[in-house]
Formats: sequence, C-alpha cells, structure tokens
Amino acid sequence: SGDFVRVYSVSTEETVLLMGGHAGLVTGIQLNPHNHMQLYSSSLDGTIKLWDFMDGIPIKTFTVGSKLLALYTVASAEDSVFVVIPKKGERDTFQLVSVKLTKGAGQDLEGKEVSVVLDDVGASMKHIAFGREGAYVVSVKDVNLQVYFFKRKLLNRFSLSTVKTKGGDNRFSCVMCHPTEDCIATGHADGKIRLWRNFHHRKEYTYSTLHWHHDIVMDLAFSMEGTRLLSGGVESVLVQWHNESSCQKDFLPRLGSPIESISMSSDGALCCTLHTDNRITIINSNLRFSRSIQGLIKSKDVKTGLVVDPRTKALVLNGEPGHLQFYSTQTDQQLFSLDIVQRQYIHQAGLKQADLVKVAFSARGTWLATVEESEEVADPELQLKLWFYNEETQSFKLNTRVNTPHDNHITDMCFRDMDELGEDSLILVTTGRDCVFKVWVMVEDTDPEAQQSVSWSCDFVGSYHNYQATNCCFSEDGSLLAVSFEETVTVWDSLTWDLKCTFCHPPGNIRNICFGRLTCSKYLVGATDYGFLCCWNLLTCALEWSAHLNVVVLQPDPLSEHIAAVSWLSKESSLFVFKPNEPRPIYIQRNLCKEKILLAAFVPRDEPEIISSEKHLWLRKSQPFFLTDTQELMTLSTKSLEERLTPSSKQLAVEESLPVTPFSVLLGKHRRQQAQEDTDLGKPLVHSKQEQASPAVKELLHTPAHVLPSASFLCTIFINSLLISKENKSAEEVADEVEMESEKAEDDSDEEDVTAMEQEDTSHMELLGEMTCKLSKSQEKELRKIRKMDYSWISAF
Repeated sequence: SGDFVRVYSVSTEETVLLMGGHAGLVTGIQLNPHNHMQLYSSSLDGTIKLWDFMDGIPIKTFTVGSKLLALYTVASAEDSVFVVIPKKGERDTFQLVSVKLTKGAGQDLEGKEVSVVLDDVGASMKHIAFGREGAYVVSVKDVNLQVYFFKRKLLNRFSLSTVKTKGGDNRFSCVMCHPTEDCIATGHADGKIRLWRNFHHRKEYTYSTLHWHHDIVMDLAFSMEGTRLLSGGVESVLVQWHNESSCQKDFLPRLGSPIESISMSSDGALCCTLHTDNRITIINSNLRFSRSIQGLIKSKDVKTGLVVDPRTKALVLNGEPGHLQFYSTQTDQQLFSLDIVQRQYIHQAGLKQADLVKVAFSARGTWLATVEESEEVADPELQLKLWFYNEETQSFKLNTRVNTPHDNHITDMCFRDMDELGEDSLILVTTGRDCVFKVWVMVEDTDPEAQQSVSWSCDFVGSYHNYQATNCCFSEDGSLLAVSFEETVTVWDSLTWDLKCTFCHPPGNIRNICFGRLTCSKYLVGATDYGFLCCWNLLTCALEWSAHLNVVVLQPDPLSEHIAAVSWLSKESSLFVFKPNEPRPIYIQRNLCKEKILLAAFVPRDEPEIISSEKHLWLRKSQPFFLTDTQELMTLSTKSLEERLTPSSKQLAVEESLPVTPFSVLLGKHRRQQAQEDTDLGKPLVHSKQEQASPAVKELLHTPAHVLPSASFLCTIFINSLLISKENKSAEEVADEVEMESEKAEDDSDEEDVTAMEQEDTSHMELLGEMTCKLSKSQEKELRKIRKMDYSWISAF
C-alpha cells in the first residue's frame, strides 16, 4: 500500500500492522519460504527488506541499487530471491535477476551479488512465474513465451501469431504455473486461457484453450493441489475452472469492479481478489463471498471535489460510477457508499452515461445536495438532488429532485446555514455556465401524497452582465454571498439579494474564492488563472494586498483563520499557509510533491493536537488532505515516522484515545463508581492508580483477541502488575518494616517509635482537621503489627 506494507485481519478486516521503512513504492511482497512468520518486500528505492510481520519489526535490509519492479521467492533457491530490474543502458527493457542475500551481523547489508536469469521480460509481477519446485521460470511479453530450465540451463522460446483474426488477440497478459505438474497457464488480451504442456521440447509442445472472458484476462491462480484454476478480468466475475475443462466451471459474479489480481492461501481455504477500485475481496474455497476490505476508490476523475461530511468527518468524493464514497482517514477504509445516480453503469467504452459532478453538505450534515449530468458536452442532462439524513435509518433519503436546474453545466454550489435563525436559514446556491446563479430554499410541501413535509424550490435568480458564473461561497455569518463571474467577484446581501459591491483584478478569470473566518472575517480572498492571489477588504471595498502566485487550490480551515494555497510551478506543487490579514505566509512547504495537487480539504480533529513547534500550530485543530492528479491522497503530520509506526510489540499499553472494547467500558464504569465510593469513605486510592498504570491490564482490555499472545504468557505479567512493588513504599514504611522484624529491637527503641508515631499522628490531624487521643505504648505496638500485614491482594477485587 504505497510505501508501506499493511497486515490485515482476515476475520475482522482491521489493520493489524502498518510496516513502514521503504522510501519508495512497494512493488512486491512474498512470504519467506523457509520461515512463514517472515516476509520479503521490494521497493522502487532499490532495497529488499525482511520483516517479522507478526510484530512488524524489520530484520534485515538488503540494498540492491537498481529499481526493483517485482519480487519472487523460491524454496529451492536458498539465500536468494528473484527481482525484475531495468536493463542498464536501455529504455523500457527489463531483466529478471537473482540476488544473493548475504549473511551478516548488521541490519543493513549489501545485495550486490546479482546474476541475470532472463532478458527482455515484462515489468509486471504477473508476467513471470516459477514452475513446480522451482525447476524452471516462465516469462511472457507481447506474443512471446520463454521458459528457462535452471538445471539444464536451457532456454526455450515460443511465439504466437501477431495477426488479429475474428476478434482474436494473442498478446499475453498473465502467466501462472501448475504447483505439481509441468503445466503453464497463460491469459490473453482476447479473453482466452491457454494451458501449455510438453514445453521441454521446442517443437513438440501442445496447448489447449479455455474461453469465457470477453475481454483481457487480468490474472490467473491455481489451487494448492492444482485441480482448480481461478481467472478474473474486467467482467467483475471470478471464474473457477475444474480439471482444466471448459465444461466444468463455476462463477462468482457481481464483485463490483474489474479483478486485477488473485491470490490463494497456503491451505487453500481462502482466496482473495484485488480490484481496480482499491478493494480486496476475501472468498471462501466454495466460491462464497466472505469479507471485503475497501480502501479509497480511485475514480477516473474526481469531479465532486474533496468534501468533508460534518457528521462522520469522513472525506466524501466520487467512488464507484454514480456513487459517493465516504472515506475514513483514521482507518484508511471506506465507511459506506451512497448510490446517487441510481442507474446501472455499463462498462463499455464510448458510451455516454450520467455521472456525479458536484456535492455539498449543510453545516450540520442534515442535508446533502448533489448534481449529476450526462457526459454530453453540448447539451448535458442535469439533475439536482437534495437528500435529508434520516436518523432512524442512519442514511440519506432523497427529498427533492430538480430536472434541468440550469441550462448549462453547474460550476459550483454551497449551503448557507445560520444556526441562530433555525431551519428557515438553510439556503442552497448554485452557479452555472448559463450566466446565472440560483437560490434554492425550503418550502412547505402542499402535495397531499407527498411523504415529506418540506421540499426545495428556486427563490431567486441573479446575474451580472451576462458573464458565466463560476464560483460561490457564503461568509462565516451567512450575511454575504460572493459569486464570481469570469473576471469579476460580486458580493450580495443574502437577505435582500441586493448587489453590494464588486471586485476585479485583471487580467484573468477568478479561479477560486473564499471568505476569511473568525478575526479575519472582513476579508475576501480570490485567485486568478493568470497567477495572482488577491485579498480584498469588505469594509473599505478595496484591495488589501496581492501576490504573484499560480494558485490552483484555495482551501480555508473551518476552525481557524488559516487558508491553505497550493501552487503549481515548474512541475512541482508547493504549499503556502497564511492569514488574510497578513500578506506574509506563516508556513511554506516547497516541492510538496511532483504531482499536481487538484483538491484539498481540512478534516477537523476530535481533540486539538498538542504541537510544540510554532510553525506547525496551524495544524492543531484540523488536518489537511490533498488529492493529486494521480489519485494519490496525501496529508501533513507533525509526528515522525517512528512515532506513527511504533510496532505493537514495543507498546503493550494501547493509547487511551483508541476505541475500547465493551468489556473495558463496563469495567471502567465499575472502577469509577468504586473509586467514587472509596473517596466518599475517605479511603486511599493507591490501588486504583496502580491498576490504571498497568500495561498488562490495558493489553488485556484494549488489544483485539486475535493478536493477543497466549494466556500463559500474559499471566505472569498480569499477576505481577497487581502486586505493589516494595520500591514504591515510602521511607517511613520501610523503616517500620525493619523495626517490625525484631520485637526486641522495638522494645529497646520505644521512645524513638513514640516520637515517630507522634509525627505521623500530627500529619493525620492536619489532614482530617480534628484532634485524636494519644495511644498507649502497647496500643502503638499492636498498631504496628497490623500495619505490617499486606492487604494489597484485595485490590484485585
């Protein structure tokens, strides 16, 4: 997953470990064939890492030097792995090489012993496969197949016809070897699967054909015993072939999106499919759906922008065609998907279909506005839909559908939500290329057959010199509406819809606008497509300052005065954070990334983060997220990589901010009640503090059961955590214990003991605020005997 290796729980779908350390994209992962508790990973940074993936600890790092594009391990090749690297001196040409993993005492080692196995191979992981027991390796590229036998050092090449006849396309797309027999399965661009045999001979080879897929076969996988072959492609259907027969096959359809990769578990009980929408589907051996792990869906074009749901604080953007995805930044998983278009999407190139282009939430998340339009450029079909959040069903329900809300494409929309005026203050504004902006308000639904009491209708239509309306936004208090018309920004009174003032900074059209917040609410900020960032003062109606900066993204923080501006210059994106009342940025991050950042959003934090660095104080209340043109989601963090990726073995105690189990919640309530009772009775709370500080107790209560060590391992730690250490006792208690060891010594030192007891009595008098009678020597001696007894075991109950 990017630069990291993730370990998921198959039963709960949760991320168990996130292992980081690579400085580039991870291109391959393979289990260590000699130790299945270990894992190899390769990366574009030129390193191979060996992990203990049960604890998330890196064991060894081998530096190869070249970019590593694929990784393979074979049980018969001891102390060696196979990787695909670019061929030196030649462009887009790759080699399969063997890398000897040198043994050494250190953690960072060199992997310079490299020997070439095959030339001119494909760069994809699916273009190379190893035969049974590692006796041979197979590579496919274009219409060529080559087999290299290690013991005989023999290379056989086979070619298919390049002529496309009757819709056939013989280009290879993937390859897989039978685990127990000399059989090679290859997938092709026309949907055919070929099973090759007798390939030890260059001329006497044979192959049979299986055909069901209507388009390219994306991946193949054999079962552990080799009696079943799995195939997948763009049809979103997993096909299971029995005994290499085209007559015996089973299907698992409607998996949601095209299948990119297939993997089988070592025991054959499970298989999983990786999909183009960034999702892993776990499937039982009987071809039944088990679970799904959904990450951020990479849409072809994020037209909706990057929006934050006020209720869940999830990022909302285009997901599956016609759907909105609600993506949790904390768990890196999709919370749910909302079908907006409510039409079956047909996966066919060139077909014009409706898609989701705009989305906006009201401030409290009770209303959701969406715009969908067909892909027709000249005369698009537009629909504006307003959805109300139903508390009972915990989902959005369609309230109003408006056909053709504008005569041309809708360019922007936003809500006005003024809490002090109640529901009547809720207003939606849309802008369009038809040179108008429209104001939509809630009205009472008079239709007796209507299921809802309110609906939405157009209340006002505004324009400015027949210019196209491009952007809109409300001021923080909702009293002003700013609408940009090409080169001009207009400011309107949101109660009377009177035009108050206009701003202009030629040349260039206005690309983004936003109001300042809190102490900077009197400013309006705009960016032009000619590379100017402008700030206007609403009180003086004059330009406050301007800067020459090619801003492509302008995003205000909803919880502070800060505004983030992302520029694109010389093929790199840079970040500037500023307050509108000062032209000088408070934070600059040049070369944030090489990709162009298209969208940004601030996600409010549950609790303000404690930040010591002054230049990062703008990150206290909200966390920024950026989406690039390559669909990569990035964020800024003040924590180091080590802090964010501390292995679970190094932290027995889970942080209190993490979700706790129901048992922990119940036990926590019981402890708080018991502590309150003890406080009311004047009892000391030493035992409560001891329990709360115990990492073993937190480990038991907070850690998921499937990743806990055995009970026998935890028992000793748990019991010891309940005992009060002698080292924690006060000096007086230690002195008293020494005195209690010998009764004769106590008798000889009665006067000293009386003095010590008098001092203790004085402290108790000050604590309780009342006088007590003085004890006799015999009573004092009896009291010391009682104090010697250890009652700490009672605290466990």
